Amino acid sequence: MAGGWSRDGAVNEQIEASIADELKRMQARRAPVGESRTHCAECEEPIPEARRRALPGVKLCIDCQQERDAKPTLRGGINRRGSKDSQLK
Repeated sequence: MAGGWSRDGAVNEQIEASIADELKRMQARRAPVGESRTHCAECEEPIPEARRRALPGVKLCIDCQQERDAKPTLRGGINRRGSKDSQLK
């Protein structure tokens, strides 16, 4: 793949690094810590025993967790790797 002034393989390395960063972020987000709550932290509904066993450290009921997951997460738009697109803006 032609990369302009970049060395061979730099574009693929950038793509792989971006994927690895996102994967690390997603894995860190999924790991609840601490003791599971018996009632939801947001709505105070009881959290089923099966959910507490399946996800140690769970704090939200299924409905509240689904609602939270549906909201878009805004992250900083900083391109640390300096692609051509970011330099043109």
